[in-house]
Amino acid sequence: MKQDVVETTGPDPVDARLGARLAELRAERGWSLGELAERSGISRSTLSRAERAEISPTASLLNRLCGVYGRTMTRLLSEVEAEPAQVVRAAEQQVWQDKASGFVRRSVSPPHPGLRGELVEGRLTASADIAYDRPPVPGLEQHIWVLEGALDVTAQDVEHHLATGDCLRLRVWGPTRFRCPGPEDARYALAVVLP
Repeated sequence: MKQDVVETTGPDPVDARLGARLAELRAERGWSLGELAERSGISRSTLSRAERAEISPTASLLNRLCGVYGRTMTRLLSEVEAEPAQVVRAAEQQVWQDKASGFVRRSVSPPHPGLRGELVEGRLTASADIAYDRPPVPGLEQHIWVLEGALDVTAQDVEHHLATGDCLRLRVWGPTRFRCPGPEDARYALAVVLP
């Protein structure tokens, strides 16, 4: 079983802001760590360490928290940045890495007030396998366009084998899985639209 956290040597600035935002979201709802642990299925100690930026949460852990808070991962990550601009320069696009799974996520077009869509670039190393137990928002619309390599996506118990240039369109209601069968790494664009 893969870890839900990656040990860090010192607080990364993004992880520190992310931890503070996670603590704010919990406080806004008036939940204790125990209540959040029950709702998310994540241990109290892991939640506490994530809020204090003692650990760097994985994509899977963040997805579970996003589900509890009714946010997409990109929306959560954008909340730890300054107000988003209309033009997002390549050098300013937030990059987040889940070192445990070999997943790199670039927020190409982060959430913006008044807009329901966002655009993400994902990279998975060969043999990387990420499973999400639920969507961050039920009925979330996704368009997954493979730019390089191959990607296997499982949704609603159906596995879709995507080659370079293929695009999968779906609404996410339950668990999903993204796997890079290799031998090359996979790079894909993910368009996300809130219901």
